[in-house]
Amino acid sequence: MATENEFSPKEWSFKGDELLVRSSAVTVRGVLDKLMGNLNPNDPRPTIPLGHGDPSPFPSFRTAPEAENAISDALYSAKFNCYSPSVGTLPARKAVAEHLSRDLPYKLSPDDVYLTSGCTQAIEVILTVLARPNANILLPRPGYPYYEARAIFSNIEFRYFDLLPEKDWEVNLHTVELLADENTVAIVIINPGNPCGNVYKYEHLKKVAETARKLGILVISDEVYYHLAFGKNPFVPMGVFGSIAPVITVGSISKRWIVPGWRIGWLVTNDPNGILKKHGVVDSIIAFLNISSDPATIVQGAIIQVLEKTKEEFFLKILNQLREAAETCCSKIKEIPCFACPSKPEGAMFALVKLDLSLLEEIEDDLDFCLKLSKEESVIVLPGLAVGLKNWLRITYSVEPSALDDGLNRIKAFCLRHAKKQ
Repeated sequence: MATENEFSPKEWSFKGDELLVRSSAVTVRGVLDKLMGNLNPNDPRPTIPLGHGDPSPFPSFRTAPEAENAISDALYSAKFNCYSPSVGTLPARKAVAEHLSRDLPYKLSPDDVYLTSGCTQAIEVILTVLARPNANILLPRPGYPYYEARAIFSNIEFRYFDLLPEKDWEVNLHTVELLADENTVAIVIINPGNPCGNVYKYEHLKKVAETARKLGILVISDEVYYHLAFGKNPFVPMGVFGSIAPVITVGSISKRWIVPGWRIGWLVTNDPNGILKKHGVVDSIIAFLNISSDPATIVQGAIIQVLEKTKEEFFLKILNQLREAAETCCSKIKEIPCFACPSKPEGAMFALVKLDLSLLEEIEDDLDFCLKLSKEESVIVLPGLAVGLKNWLRITYSVEPSALDDGLNRIKAFCLRHAKKQ
């Protein structure tokens, strides 16, 4: 047998992609993996996952029976074992268009809907489509770091505008206008908010659309938590303002139906004036999907029943659970001296908490806090640096009530143990 040295070239001509490694390092998954790797394997207590928004493992958050039946019916019908069109099957796109049109002042067409492998792929599609030399995109801070990761990988410059905690995390529109230039292509908003748990008012969303029109840019509206609003502000889709400025909505059934593993989402063009088509964006979306993977055809077959037959009682149950969990979370946070929650969550699944390091010993920053918390208490919380705010924490309350109570009690014990001596 020949040895490697006998036939090896002087240097191998391939290597890994450093840009890919760099872009993936800023994702929530990358940070959470680091925290999970720091757990104490000898701690007999269960790990409490307060770091991500996936309540599906918990029995009280089980999806609707109508959704489960829809998957079963699609499977046993034997009608969905085939390839899907790249943009999604027509009946599924029609069902999504009708479903989303209920909240809009105009009717979406199936041709406005492109089915994707979850909201994540929808983000990938639109950022790839908008990439061109010198292009930049405006991202919220704090925000969802996958946008940064995709922007890095697509060579799009990103510029941060601040969300204002004292105004329920509204967009600082003055900053947006200062940041934009002739190479700015879009602004991203997330509503209901991740990581802030906020829900934007109608009037504020209209101002965002008017600002986008003034700047000549489109709005990417991340609505993966759509209708998960349980506070004083109702959910308003950004597409309501599509006649003011073109809006690309990205979303999925992942959060509202508690099925993130089903991997079906959508990219929707809310553009009654046809601006996106005129400027080639629609053709580019289709072209990208022609060379990309599709959501499973079985799930596309099921989504029609999922959207049409799920009873309102299921949604009310989930909203009540989230409302009660948010109340518990905020109440417990008030008992922890080094924590402050400037804006009570009204939607989604998260509370954003400011960390006062001056009250703690042997804690360098938010990442150090989370690493030591995972090791000492087997509780996973996401450090704010992962979402653009250093020395803040994102705490997920979409878990079983007993797990939330236990997790917050452990965090309190950790903070008391590390409190500075008076």
